[in-house]
Amino acid sequence: MSDYRKNERKVCVVPVDGKKGSVFDHTQVIDFSKGGLGFVSQHRIPVNKEVPIEIEISAEGKPVFVIGKIEWVCRIMNSKSYRVGVSFKDVLQGSKSRLSGYFKEGKEK
Repeated sequence: MSDYRKNERKVCVVPVDGKKGSVFDHTQVIDFSKGGLGFVSQHRIPVNKEVPIEIEISAEGKPVFVIGKIEWVCRIMNSKSYRVGVSFKDVLQGSKSRLSGYFKEGKEK
């Protein structure tokens, strides 16, 4: 795993609203960018698995919908949890500009 990032990441610590009992139950996002996100999970998720993701980035309730691809999974030392890296494979139409706009706004502040 490399520390090189294609896109600037924003730190965020938010729980994931995953289906109860699924591998995304008890999952927490720790950072994200316009190209992907990182999260911590109690489950090992297969690399290359594609997952639908809805990201709430505005108070107006206009989420961004993406198809994520699990790029890497690493066990967290002295823990039963895993650190997972996800790239956004497909950003659905109309959402890509909102996602880019969110990161642009953060730079202007």
